[in-house]
Amino acid sequence: MKRNILDLTKTELEAWLLEHGLKKYALNQILQWLYQKRATSFDEMSNVSKEARAILAEHFEIRHLEVDARHHSPTDFSTKYLFRLADGGSIESVLMPQKGRTTLCISSQVGCAMGCRFCRTAEMKLLRNLTQGEILGQIMGVQRELPPGEKITNIVMMGMGEPFHNYDTVIGSLKLMTDDFALGLSQRRITVSTVGLAPEIVKFGKDSGAKLALSLNATTEEGREALMPVTKRYSLEEVIEACREYALGSKHKVTFEYVMMAGVNDSIDDAKRIAKIGARVPCKINLIP
Repeated sequence: MKRNILDLTKTELEAWLLEHGLKKYALNQILQWLYQKRATSFDEMSNVSKEARAILAEHFEIRHLEVDARHHSPTDFSTKYLFRLADGGSIESVLMPQKGRTTLCISSQVGCAMGCRFCRTAEMKLLRNLTQGEILGQIMGVQRELPPGEKITNIVMMGMGEPFHNYDTVIGSLKLMTDDFALGLSQRRITVSTVGLAPEIVKFGKDSGAKLALSLNATTEEGREALMPVTKRYSLEEVIEACREYALGSKHKVTFEYVMMAGVNDSIDDAKRIAKIGARVPCKINLIP
């Protein structure tokens, strides 16, 4: 099977074109055909030379994700999309229309290795990382489902998987999401959520202009460790300090996602400790009943 050209980063595609004697200016033309015009074959790329199209077709194919099933909620008007992958696996994305914006929640892995006690995806364990084409394919696949004139404006990487466990591929995907010749989204309208991989949080602030959300869910070391095994590797203190470094370097507020579980993490003392954490890190706190 030929490689999916949607799995190449912009840097990789540029290097490949030059290596095969093709003109550098073809790069942005090809990106526009792939991500804006949603070409399904290289023959459609009418302003790219026949020679370039033939060489591309010899080495690559264009594999888009197709929606396999969809479920619409009449309560909050969200729509859940199921994508079937080439190897038989499946992932989900959720479209959430709101006043003034349309947000798509996308996945970064099939399953997840983080083992959070309250997460359904954790029960699957990790099956594999998604490729760049599969991450971006969710955006393009859902966009094809929308009525003319309606566009996805915001992306949250809060679906299946831990994005920073698939770090390099996620960063490559983010660069194409925000490239003017690819998906052209604003960095300020993209949020990546993590359970708390501290080194990657700091690195992320240097590698991307996107926003950060931390799945917090507890205010003590012991409480967080009971809910989120990753705390054994990166302490709550380490994670909060990494978030602080990200916020000060990026000038973005961190969003602390806090799932409230009755009798587990919803006491008045928890509320006071959340306030203390919030005083240390420029943030907004999202309490989820």
